[in-house]
Amino acid sequence: MRKQVLPGFGLSFGYALTYLGLIVLLPLAALAWKATGIGVHGLIQLLSGPRTLAALRLSLFGAVLAALINAVVGLLIGWVLVRYRFPGRRLFDALVDLPFALPTAVAGIALTTLYAPNGWLGRWLEPLGIKVAYTPVGVLVAMVFVGFPFVVRTLQPVLASLERDVEEAAESLGARRYQTFFRVILPMLAPTLLTGFALALARAVGEYGSVIFIAGNIPMRSEIAPLLIVQKLEQFDYAGAAALGVAMLLLSFLLLVLVALLQRWSNRWAERAQ
Repeated sequence: MRKQVLPGFGLSFGYALTYLGLIVLLPLAALAWKATGIGVHGLIQLLSGPRTLAALRLSLFGAVLAALINAVVGLLIGWVLVRYRFPGRRLFDALVDLPFALPTAVAGIALTTLYAPNGWLGRWLEPLGIKVAYTPVGVLVAMVFVGFPFVVRTLQPVLASLERDVEEAAESLGARRYQTFFRVILPMLAPTLLTGFALALARAVGEYGSVIFIAGNIPMRSEIAPLLIVQKLEQFDYAGAAALGVAMLLLSFLLLVLVALLQRWSNRWAERAQ
């Protein structure tokens, strides 16, 4: 009888469920229970407030837009790092992980120093009428910064494993470069690209440290939802903070479910393309 490396299914499954329950489900259940403290009427009043809606809209739509930008740029950079050899490639490859290692507060201060009206880049953008710091654009820049490595690191192994024979076969049949990319390469990369998109989206939705410095935290304009939660906590309104957390949790969950459905569709598209 062949011995299994890990314990039997029952024991492994029990450990997995126990761990997920203690680490993930139990804290989320406690958050939802705490949110019931304000009641249904209080929850509706809190979530329907103009300030709350503006903060949720900025956090969610900003995160989606940042993830889309990272998906396009991350694909290009991942392709360059995998397919080309040039001086300093290892250094550029290491710089991709910098947002992982850099504390978010340090990243926020660095971005603010760079894009503030008197910053290194901000002083040149200000005369052109382009304002980054203390605007929603600054929030978007910070979200792009923290989510960028997820797309590149997710795509690189898949790009490295792609055989060039398929591209050469498409070229031998008369396909142009853009046709080879959109009809051959992109269908194979779509599931992985959506995975990187989902990771970047999840990272950007709840980002706080790097955003608050460059956002300026102007109500109804550049204020993010996590800041509202922190303000509720500072006011000892724990139930209100929990209610906002639950709202963000549900909206993020719906976005991730949508991305998962897109992944299933892209898998079928890739199978048909092959």
